[in-house]
Amino acid sequence: MEKYLDKYLPVIAAFAVKVVICLLVYLVGKRVIAWLVRMLRRLLERSRVQQGAVTFAVSMAKIFLYMLLVLGIATQFGVKESSVAALVASGGVAVGLALQGGLSNLAGGFLILLFQPFQIGDYIITQGQEGVVDKIEILYTTLLTVDNRRAIIPNGSLANNVIVNVTAQDRRKLEIKVGISYEDSIADAKAVLQKLLEGSAYVLPEEETQVFVAELGESSVVMGLRCWVKTGDYLQALWQLNEQIKTGFDRAGIHIPYPCVTVYEGQKLYGQE
Repeated sequence: MEKYLDKYLPVIAAFAVKVVICLLVYLVGKRVIAWLVRMLRRLLERSRVQQGAVTFAVSMAKIFLYMLLVLGIATQFGVKESSVAALVASGGVAVGLALQGGLSNLAGGFLILLFQPFQIGDYIITQGQEGVVDKIEILYTTLLTVDNRRAIIPNGSLANNVIVNVTAQDRRKLEIKVGISYEDSIADAKAVLQKLLEGSAYVLPEEETQVFVAELGESSVVMGLRCWVKTGDYLQALWQLNEQIKTGFDRAGIHIPYPCVTVYEGQKLYGQE
């Protein structure tokens, strides 16, 4: 017994010391990780990042820090750093190949939540789809279209394509172009358009309005108008002004040209009737 104790007691004692030290390192590391996570959360919240992005970033940081802590403790028990690095690298490659699309969507969701190119309630246009943003999740974003359909778009493709946020600003510039006959008066047409802009309840009076000749076309003089409206009133203003332009031109005797084809009926060739 004494022989075995003399042989193995130092080893057991050294192992016990390592266990105690590792426990102390784990407890101290746990407190440090909690402090770092709190600091990260406060920093993101002060930056006015969406709550979903804050939660996601804090969770990922916490997992990463605990992995470092566990790997650091494992090296104290004889696990080589090179073996750990090789294991992590091979595991990362395998997981990356298996979940390539999912990881792309995950990264895209994090970027969307972090940089906020759009928020819930915004109207966006992207990849041939458009609608109001209903949900922003880690992997997918859901749009509600005008006819109340759901368009579910992977965040990976959203983060790597052009996104037009229609409602990002509180006002928009409205432009309308309409053709008039070359025989009609440009001055009269401009007067009609200017009067419509001044009388519209949707046009913002504090902003500049423009009435101009946009183009001298093949069969018409193209008149144009520009004005500023509230973003929520854009469609209503467009529809109202289109209708009022037609009725206003009719009252002023201004004609809007349209294509027409004249068919002449005559005798057939070679003297045949």
